[in-house]
Amino acid sequence: MKSWTRPVVPRLPGHSDVPRLFDTVTGTVTAARPLATANLYVCGITPYDATHIGHAATYLAFDTLVRLWLDGGFDVVYAQNTTDVDDPLLERARDTGVDWRELAASQTELYRSDMRALSVIPPDHFIAVTDMLEPIAAAVRVLLDRGIAYEIDGDIYFDSAAASTSSDWTLGQESRLDRATMLALSAERGGDPDRAGKRDPLDPLLWRAARDGEPSWPSVVGTGRPGWHIECSVIAQEFLDLPATVNGGGHDLSFPHHEFSAGHTAALTGGALANLYSHTALVSYRGEKMSKSLGNLVFVSRLIDDGVDPRAIRLAIAAQHYRREWEWTDAVLTDAEERLARWVGWASHPDTVTSSALHELRTVLVNDLDTAGALAVIDARIAAGTPADAETLAAIDALLGIRL
Repeated sequence: MKSWTRPVVPRLPGHSDVPRLFDTVTGTVTAARPLATANLYVCGITPYDATHIGHAATYLAFDTLVRLWLDGGFDVVYAQNTTDVDDPLLERARDTGVDWRELAASQTELYRSDMRALSVIPPDHFIAVTDMLEPIAAAVRVLLDRGIAYEIDGDIYFDSAAASTSSDWTLGQESRLDRATMLALSAERGGDPDRAGKRDPLDPLLWRAARDGEPSWPSVVGTGRPGWHIECSVIAQEFLDLPATVNGGGHDLSFPHHEFSAGHTAALTGGALANLYSHTALVSYRGEKMSKSLGNLVFVSRLIDDGVDPRAIRLAIAAQHYRREWEWTDAVLTDAEERLARWVGWASHPDTVTSSALHELRTVLVNDLDTAGALAVIDARIAAGTPADAETLAAIDALLGIRL
Protein backbone atom coordinates (compact mmCIF):
# COMPACT_ATOMS: atom_id res chain seq x y z
CA MET A 1 0.00 0.00 0.00
CA LYS A 2 1.37 3.43 -0.88
CA SER A 3 2.27 5.81 1.93
CA TRP A 4 2.76 9.51 1.09
CA THR A 5 5.31 11.83 -0.44
CA ARG A 6 8.53 12.06 1.53
CA PRO A 7 9.52 15.62 2.53
CA VAL A 8 12.96 16.85 1.55
CA VAL A 9 15.16 16.69 4.66
CA PRO A 10 18.30 18.87 4.53
CA ARG A 11 21.63 17.18 5.20
CA LEU A 12 23.49 18.84 8.05
CA PRO A 13 27.22 18.90 8.81
CA GLY A 14 28.38 16.43 11.45
CA HIS A 15 26.12 14.00 13.28
CA SER A 16 23.70 13.87 16.20
CA ASP A 17 24.41 11.62 19.15
CA VAL A 18 22.26 8.52 19.55
CA PRO A 19 18.82 9.71 20.70
CA ARG A 20 17.60 8.69 24.14
CA LEU A 21 13.97 8.14 25.01
CA PHE A 22 11.87 6.69 27.80
CA ASP A 23 11.58 2.90 27.80
CA THR A 24 8.30 1.70 29.28
CA VAL A 25 9.79 -1.68 30.20
CA THR A 26 12.73 -0.41 32.25
CA GLY A 27 11.16 2.88 33.35
CA THR A 28 14.32 4.75 32.35
CA VAL A 29 15.50 7.07 29.60
CA THR A 30 17.55 4.77 27.39
CA ALA A 31 19.68 5.14 24.28
CA ALA A 32 17.73 4.03 21.18
CA ARG A 33 20.92 2.65 19.69
CA PRO A 34 20.60 0.75 16.42
CA LEU A 35 22.84 -2.27 15.97
CA ALA A 36 23.31 -1.26 12.34
CA THR A 37 20.08 -0.06 10.76
CA ALA A 38 17.47 1.64 12.95
CA ASN A 39 14.33 -0.49 12.78
CA LEU A 40 11.13 1.24 13.91
CA TYR A 41 7.61 -0.12 14.21
CA VAL A 42 4.85 2.34 15.11
CA CYS A 43 1.27 1.13 15.36
CA GLY A 44 -0.91 2.88 12.82
CA ILE A 45 -4.50 4.03 12.78
CA THR A 46 -7.75 2.17 12.57
CA PRO A 47 -9.03 4.24 9.65
CA TYR A 48 -12.01 6.11 10.98
CA ASP A 49 -12.00 9.52 12.71
CA ALA A 50 -8.63 10.32 11.16
CA THR A 51 -6.49 12.28 11.83
CA HIS A 52 -7.04 13.81 15.25
CA ILE A 53 -4.49 15.71 17.31
CA GLY A 54 -3.81 12.69 19.51
CA HIS A 55 -2.82 10.72 16.40
CA ALA A 56 -0.70 13.59 15.16
CA ALA A 57 1.13 13.94 18.48
CA THR A 58 2.17 10.29 18.34
CA TYR A 59 3.35 10.30 14.75
CA LEU A 60 5.19 13.61 15.16
CA ALA A 61 7.06 12.26 18.19
CA PHE A 62 8.33 9.27 16.23
CA ASP A 63 9.01 11.48 13.22
CA THR A 64 11.39 13.39 15.48
CA LEU A 65 13.08 10.10 16.39
CA VAL A 66 13.45 9.18 12.71
CA ARG A 67 14.92 12.61 11.96
CA LEU A 68 17.46 12.25 14.78
CA TRP A 69 18.51 8.79 13.62
CA LEU A 70 18.99 10.09 10.09
CA ASP A 71 20.95 13.04 11.42
CA GLY A 72 23.06 10.59 13.41
CA GLY A 73 24.08 8.86 10.20
CA PHE A 74 21.91 5.76 10.59
CA ASP A 75 19.86 4.12 7.89
CA VAL A 76 16.24 3.76 9.02
CA VAL A 77 13.66 1.13 8.14
CA TYR A 78 10.24 2.16 9.39
CA ALA A 79 7.12 -0.01 9.26
CA GLN A 80 3.60 1.05 10.16
CA ASN A 81 0.31 -0.80 9.82
CA THR A 82 -3.21 0.37 9.23
CA THR A 83 -5.92 -1.77 10.82
CA ASP A 84 -8.34 -1.60 7.93
CA VAL A 85 -10.65 -4.30 9.28
CA ASP A 86 -11.59 -4.22 12.96
CA ASP A 87 -14.68 -3.99 15.17
CA PRO A 88 -14.69 -0.17 15.65
CA LEU A 89 -14.31 0.42 11.92
CA LEU A 90 -17.12 -2.02 11.12
CA GLU A 91 -19.37 -0.43 13.75
CA ARG A 92 -18.78 3.03 12.29
CA ALA A 93 -19.49 1.75 8.78
CA ARG A 94 -22.79 0.25 9.94
CA ASP A 95 -23.77 3.39 11.84
CA THR A 96 -23.12 5.64 8.85
CA GLY A 97 -24.34 3.30 6.13
CA VAL A 98 -20.98 3.39 4.36
CA ASP A 99 -19.30 0.27 3.05
CA TRP A 100 -16.45 -0.57 5.43
CA ARG A 101 -13.95 -0.75 2.57
CA GLU A 102 -14.90 2.71 1.34
CA LEU A 103 -14.67 4.11 4.87
CA ALA A 104 -11.23 2.57 5.39
CA ALA A 105 -9.95 3.78 2.03
CA SER A 106 -11.22 7.35 2.44
CA GLN A 107 -9.93 7.70 5.99
CA THR A 108 -6.56 6.23 5.09
CA GLU A 109 -6.25 8.75 2.26
CA LEU A 110 -7.18 11.56 4.67
CA TYR A 111 -4.49 10.33 7.05
CA ARG A 112 -1.93 10.36 4.22
CA SER A 113 -2.91 13.92 3.34
CA ASP A 114 -2.58 15.06 6.97
CA MET A 115 0.82 13.42 7.40
CA ARG A 116 2.04 14.99 4.16
CA ALA A 117 0.81 18.43 5.29
CA LEU A 118 2.63 18.03 8.62
CA SER A 119 5.89 17.05 6.83
CA VAL A 120 6.03 13.64 8.49
CA ILE A 121 8.59 11.28 6.97
CA PRO A 122 6.54 8.31 5.71
CA PRO A 123 7.17 4.71 6.72
CA ASP A 124 9.13 2.60 4.29
CA HIS A 125 6.46 -0.07 4.70
CA PHE A 126 2.87 1.14 5.13
CA ILE A 127 0.91 -2.06 5.43
CA ALA A 128 -2.83 -2.72 5.43
CA VAL A 129 -3.92 -5.67 7.53
CA THR A 130 -6.11 -6.90 4.66
CA ASP A 131 -2.93 -7.27 2.57
CA MET A 132 -1.44 -9.60 5.22
CA LEU A 133 -4.27 -12.04 5.84
CA GLU A 134 -2.46 -15.12 4.56
CA PRO A 135 0.74 -14.70 6.61
CA ILE A 136 -1.28 -13.75 9.69
CA ALA A 137 -3.40 -16.90 9.38
CA ALA A 138 -0.24 -18.95 8.82
CA ALA A 139 1.22 -17.57 12.06
CA VAL A 140 -1.95 -18.49 13.94
CA ARG A 141 -1.67 -22.00 12.46
CA VAL A 142 1.88 -22.26 13.83
CA LEU A 143 0.72 -21.23 17.30
CA LEU A 144 -2.05 -23.82 17.20
CA ASP A 145 0.34 -26.54 16.08
CA ARG A 146 2.74 -25.65 18.90
CA GLY A 147 0.01 -25.78 21.54
CA ILE A 148 0.25 -22.03 22.20
CA ALA A 149 -3.28 -21.34 20.93
CA TYR A 150 -6.70 -22.94 21.38
CA GLU A 151 -10.21 -22.76 19.93
CA ILE A 152 -13.53 -21.71 21.42
CA ASP A 153 -16.42 -22.15 18.98
CA GLY A 154 -14.13 -21.52 16.02
CA ASP A 155 -12.47 -18.45 17.54
CA ILE A 156 -8.76 -18.94 18.24
CA TYR A 157 -7.10 -17.56 21.36
CA PHE A 158 -3.49 -17.12 22.42
CA ASP A 159 -2.50 -19.27 25.40
CA SER A 160 -0.52 -16.85 27.57
CA ALA A 161 0.56 -19.50 30.06
CA ALA A 162 1.81 -21.85 27.35
CA ALA A 163 3.71 -18.97 25.70
CA SER A 164 5.43 -18.09 28.96
CA THR A 165 6.72 -21.65 29.38
CA SER A 166 7.98 -21.92 25.81
CA SER A 167 9.69 -18.52 25.48
CA ASP A 168 11.34 -15.76 27.49
CA TRP A 169 8.15 -13.70 27.44
CA THR A 170 5.97 -13.46 30.56
CA LEU A 171 2.64 -11.68 30.81
CA GLY A 172 3.15 -8.14 32.10
CA GLN A 173 6.80 -7.72 31.25
CA GLU A 174 6.27 -5.04 28.58
CA SER A 175 3.54 -3.01 30.30
CA ARG A 176 4.84 -3.48 33.88
CA LEU A 177 1.23 -3.70 35.12
CA ASP A 178 -0.29 -5.87 37.84
CA ARG A 179 -2.95 -8.43 36.98
CA ALA A 180 -5.90 -6.44 38.35
CA THR A 181 -4.97 -3.44 36.19
CA MET A 182 -4.51 -5.66 33.15
CA LEU A 183 -7.95 -7.19 33.64
CA ALA A 184 -9.56 -3.76 33.85
CA LEU A 185 -7.73 -2.49 30.77
CA SER A 186 -8.50 -5.62 28.80
CA ALA A 187 -12.22 -4.99 29.27
CA GLU A 188 -11.81 -1.32 28.27
CA ARG A 189 -9.54 -1.85 25.26
CA GLY A 190 -11.13 -4.50 23.11
CA GLY A 191 -10.51 -7.65 25.13
CA ASP A 192 -13.13 -10.12 26.33
CA PRO A 193 -11.98 -11.23 29.81
CA ASP A 194 -15.45 -12.49 30.73
CA ARG A 195 -15.80 -14.93 27.83
CA ALA A 196 -16.53 -18.45 29.05
CA GLY A 197 -14.08 -21.18 28.14
CA LYS A 198 -10.91 -19.10 28.06
CA ARG A 199 -7.92 -20.62 29.82
CA ASP A 200 -6.97 -17.22 31.16
CA PRO A 201 -9.37 -14.24 31.07
CA LEU A 202 -6.52 -12.16 29.63
CA ASP A 203 -5.82 -14.46 26.68
CA PRO A 204 -6.31 -12.37 23.51
CA LEU A 205 -8.08 -13.28 20.30
CA LEU A 206 -5.86 -14.40 17.43
CA TRP A 207 -8.50 -15.22 14.80
CA ARG A 208 -12.21 -14.40 14.83
CA ALA A 209 -14.42 -16.97 13.14
CA ALA A 210 -16.83 -15.69 10.48
CA ARG A 211 -20.00 -13.96 11.70
CA ASP A 212 -23.03 -12.99 9.68
CA GLY A 213 -22.76 -9.48 8.33
CA GLU A 214 -18.99 -9.22 8.91
CA PRO A 215 -16.15 -9.51 6.40
CA SER A 216 -14.25 -12.78 6.52
CA TRP A 217 -11.69 -14.67 4.48
CA PRO A 218 -10.89 -18.38 4.03
CA SER A 219 -7.60 -19.43 5.58
CA VAL A 220 -5.58 -22.31 7.00
CA VAL A 221 -7.29 -21.72 10.36
CA GLY A 222 -10.82 -21.41 9.02
CA THR A 223 -12.87 -18.60 7.55
CA GLY A 224 -12.65 -15.40 9.58
CA ARG A 225 -10.42 -12.41 10.20
CA PRO A 226 -7.41 -11.54 12.38
CA GLY A 227 -7.34 -10.45 15.97
CA TRP A 228 -5.72 -7.15 16.77
CA HIS A 229 -2.28 -7.94 18.24
CA ILE A 230 -1.18 -10.71 15.90
CA GLU A 231 -1.34 -8.34 12.92
CA CYS A 232 1.43 -6.09 14.23
CA SER A 233 3.57 -9.04 15.29
CA VAL A 234 3.42 -10.57 11.82
CA ILE A 235 3.92 -7.28 9.96
CA ALA A 236 6.96 -6.46 12.10
CA GLN A 237 8.42 -9.92 11.46
CA GLU A 238 7.81 -9.57 7.73
CA PHE A 239 9.29 -6.13 7.16
CA LEU A 240 11.85 -5.47 9.93
CA ASP A 241 14.94 -7.12 11.31
CA LEU A 242 13.87 -8.08 14.83
CA PRO A 243 14.22 -7.12 17.54
CA ALA A 244 13.24 -3.68 16.32
CA THR A 245 15.22 -0.82 17.77
CA VAL A 246 11.97 0.77 18.98
CA ASN A 247 8.32 -0.26 19.05
CA GLY A 248 6.19 2.83 19.52
CA GLY A 249 2.65 4.08 19.84
CA GLY A 250 0.24 5.88 22.12
CA HIS A 251 0.23 5.22 25.87
CA ASP A 252 -3.02 3.27 25.63
CA LEU A 253 -1.28 0.67 23.44
CA SER A 254 1.16 -0.45 26.14
CA PHE A 255 -1.52 -2.90 27.30
CA PRO A 256 -2.92 -5.00 25.84
CA HIS A 257 -1.63 -4.30 22.36
CA HIS A 258 2.13 -4.08 22.75
CA GLU A 259 2.13 -6.62 25.56
CA PHE A 260 0.58 -9.30 23.39
CA SER A 261 2.29 -8.27 20.16
CA ALA A 262 5.52 -8.97 22.04
CA GLY A 263 4.12 -12.25 23.39
CA HIS A 264 3.03 -13.42 19.94
CA THR A 265 6.45 -12.56 18.51
CA ALA A 266 8.30 -14.42 21.25
CA ALA A 267 6.08 -17.48 20.77
CA LEU A 268 6.61 -17.46 17.00
CA THR A 269 10.28 -16.53 16.76
CA GLY A 270 11.80 -17.25 20.16
CA GLY A 271 13.01 -13.65 20.26
CA ALA A 272 11.93 -10.16 21.25
CA LEU A 273 9.75 -7.84 19.22
CA ALA A 274 11.77 -4.78 20.20
CA ASN A 275 14.66 -3.61 22.35
CA LEU A 276 12.82 -0.51 23.54
CA TYR A 277 9.11 0.27 23.95
CA SER A 278 8.14 3.94 23.80
CA HIS A 279 4.72 5.49 24.35
CA THR A 280 3.33 8.96 23.86
CA ALA A 281 1.05 10.61 26.41
CA LEU A 282 -2.67 11.11 25.94
CA VAL A 283 -4.04 14.46 24.75
CA SER A 284 -7.10 16.06 26.31
CA TYR A 285 -9.66 18.50 24.96
CA ARG A 286 -12.20 20.45 26.98
CA GLY A 287 -11.13 18.79 30.19
CA GLU A 288 -11.35 15.16 29.06
CA LYS A 289 -9.09 12.71 27.29
CA MET A 290 -9.44 13.14 23.54
CA SER A 291 -11.06 9.93 22.34
CA LYS A 292 -13.32 8.54 19.66
CA SER A 293 -15.75 7.20 22.25
CA LEU A 294 -16.24 10.64 23.78
CA GLY A 295 -16.37 12.33 20.40
CA ASN A 296 -14.20 15.24 21.58
CA LEU A 297 -11.77 15.11 18.70
CA VAL A 298 -9.88 17.93 17.03
CA PHE A 299 -9.00 16.99 13.46
CA VAL A 300 -5.89 18.09 11.60
CA SER A 301 -7.74 18.33 8.30
CA ARG A 302 -10.43 20.60 9.74
CA LEU A 303 -7.86 22.93 11.23
CA ILE A 304 -6.13 23.15 7.85
CA ASP A 305 -9.48 23.69 6.08
CA ASP A 306 -10.10 26.56 8.52
CA GLY A 307 -6.88 28.19 7.35
CA VAL A 308 -4.44 27.05 10.03
CA ASP A 309 -0.89 26.69 8.71
CA PRO A 310 0.21 23.05 9.17
CA ARG A 311 3.51 24.35 10.53
CA ALA A 312 1.60 25.98 13.39
CA ILE A 313 -0.05 22.64 14.19
CA ARG A 314 3.36 21.01 14.26
CA LEU A 315 4.73 23.77 16.50
CA ALA A 316 1.74 23.48 18.84
CA ILE A 317 2.43 19.78 19.33
CA ALA A 318 6.20 20.25 19.52
CA ALA A 319 5.70 22.68 22.42
CA GLN A 320 4.58 19.67 24.54
CA HIS A 321 6.80 16.86 25.75
CA TYR A 322 5.80 13.65 24.03
CA ARG A 323 5.29 11.63 27.23
CA ARG A 324 3.52 14.22 29.39
CA GLU A 325 -0.25 14.53 29.20
CA TRP A 326 -1.49 17.88 27.91
CA GLU A 327 -4.61 19.59 26.67
CA TRP A 328 -5.33 21.07 23.26
CA THR A 329 -6.83 24.54 23.66
CA ASP A 330 -7.37 27.62 21.54
CA ALA A 331 -4.53 29.22 23.50
CA VAL A 332 -2.12 26.40 22.55
CA LEU A 333 -2.89 27.00 18.88
CA THR A 334 -2.72 30.79 19.20
CA ASP A 335 0.69 30.55 20.88
CA ALA A 336 1.92 28.34 18.06
CA GLU A 337 0.64 30.69 15.36
CA GLU A 338 2.31 33.63 17.08
CA ARG A 339 5.56 31.66 17.41
CA LEU A 340 5.43 30.74 13.71
CA ALA A 341 4.94 34.38 12.75
CA ARG A 342 7.96 35.40 14.88
CA TRP A 343 10.09 32.65 13.38
CA VAL A 344 9.10 33.44 9.80
CA GLY A 345 9.86 37.11 10.32
CA TRP A 346 13.21 36.26 11.88
CA ALA A 347 14.09 33.82 9.08
CA SER A 348 13.36 36.42 6.41
CA HIS A 349 16.52 38.38 7.35
CA PRO A 350 19.32 35.81 7.59
CA ASP A 351 22.94 36.72 8.41
CA THR A 352 25.92 34.86 6.96
CA VAL A 353 28.14 35.53 10.00
CA THR A 354 25.94 34.43 12.93
CA SER A 355 27.01 31.25 14.77
CA SER A 356 24.73 28.28 14.24
CA ALA A 357 22.34 26.78 16.79
CA LEU A 358 22.81 23.30 15.29
CA HIS A 359 24.83 21.84 18.16
CA GLU A 360 22.46 23.23 20.76
CA LEU A 361 19.40 21.87 18.96
CA ARG A 362 20.98 18.43 18.64
CA THR A 363 21.97 18.36 22.30
CA VAL A 364 18.45 19.22 23.46
CA LEU A 365 16.59 16.92 21.07
CA VAL A 366 18.59 13.73 21.69
CA ASN A 367 17.68 14.07 25.37
CA ASP A 368 14.31 12.28 25.34
CA LEU A 369 13.05 14.03 22.20
CA ASP A 370 12.80 17.39 23.96
CA THR A 371 11.09 19.35 21.20
CA ALA A 372 9.84 21.95 23.67
CA GLY A 373 13.43 22.61 24.66
CA ALA A 374 14.39 22.96 21.01
CA LEU A 375 11.67 25.57 20.47
CA ALA A 376 13.03 27.44 23.49
CA VAL A 377 16.50 27.48 21.89
CA ILE A 378 15.17 29.33 18.84
CA ASP A 379 12.90 31.59 20.91
CA ALA A 380 15.91 32.65 22.98
CA ARG A 381 17.96 33.53 19.89
CA ILE A 382 15.12 35.65 18.52
CA ALA A 383 14.60 37.37 21.88
CA ALA A 384 18.31 38.12 22.10
CA GLY A 385 18.31 39.68 18.65
CA THR A 386 20.58 37.01 17.16
CA PRO A 387 19.98 36.94 13.40
CA ALA A 388 18.99 33.78 11.60
CA ASP A 389 21.62 31.89 9.63
CA ALA A 390 21.37 29.29 6.89
CA GLU A 391 22.66 26.38 8.99
CA THR A 392 20.23 27.05 11.82
CA LEU A 393 17.32 27.32 9.39
CA ALA A 394 18.36 24.02 7.79
CA ALA A 395 18.57 22.44 11.25
CA ILE A 396 15.05 23.63 12.12
CA ASP A 397 13.84 22.04 8.90
CA ALA A 398 15.78 18.78 9.26
CA LEU A 399 15.28 18.16 12.98
CA LEU A 400 11.93 19.84 13.76
CA GLY A 401 10.23 19.48 10.39
CA ILE A 402 9.51 23.23 10.15
CA ARG A 403 10.57 24.87 6.89
CA LEU A 404 10.75 28.63 7.30
